[in-house]
Amino acid sequence: MAPPSLHPDEPRRPLTRKLRQWVALSPAEVAALGDLEAPARTVARHREIITEGRNYDGIFVLIDGVAIRYRVLHDGRRQILNVALPGDLIGFPACFFENALYSVTALVDSVVSAVPFAQLRSLFENHPRLGAAIFWLFSCETAMVAEHLIDVGRRSALERVAHFLLELLTRLQAIGLADERSFHMPLTQELLGDALGLSLPHVNRTLRRLRADGLVSIAGQ
Repeated sequence: MAPPSLHPDEPRRPLTRKLRQWVALSPAEVAALGDLEAPARTVARHREIITEGRNYDGIFVLIDGVAIRYRVLHDGRRQILNVALPGDLIGFPACFFENALYSVTALVDSVVSAVPFAQLRSLFENHPRLGAAIFWLFSCETAMVAEHLIDVGRRSALERVAHFLLELLTRLQAIGLADERSFHMPLTQELLGDALGLSLPHVNRTLRRLRADGLVSIAGQ
């Protein structure tokens, strides 16, 4: 079944767009989601949205752009836990601890909307079905992090890269930012390595093999 047609003012409301593909939202629910997605502020490229160790009293909705959630070890090595795309909720699970466990940084100039806990509680009380849908989004993110753990622990380099690229394709298709077989993503080979636990030469060799096998085509950088 095709997703419902979008309201003309929804191009920059990716959370609404994503949920409308799975739930028939009422006008009141669409309006409530709109409150979560505005007002928005711009975060410059390479600036942190969330800083590890700081306290936060809410979450953020990524309206536009791309961000990464990661932890930097004492020796400077970085592990990327996931890539945040438009429509994703940023700040989970950090918002449920006294201080943020991980940092989140914008890869490109991005737009986020801050959602205080008080607003989130009000949404859950007044629109419980939306609360269940947001809980479902949190569950999806947890499932993806589990898949990334399997990537690092058990999958081969070829399987890791292929799974990661297919996951991005599927997620971007859900918000209208990918066609059937391609997408644009500002990810360097270094970022891929940090996300998949691979060295830069290993990522390079793996991408070359995928290209040689006719499974991947990469244009530009």
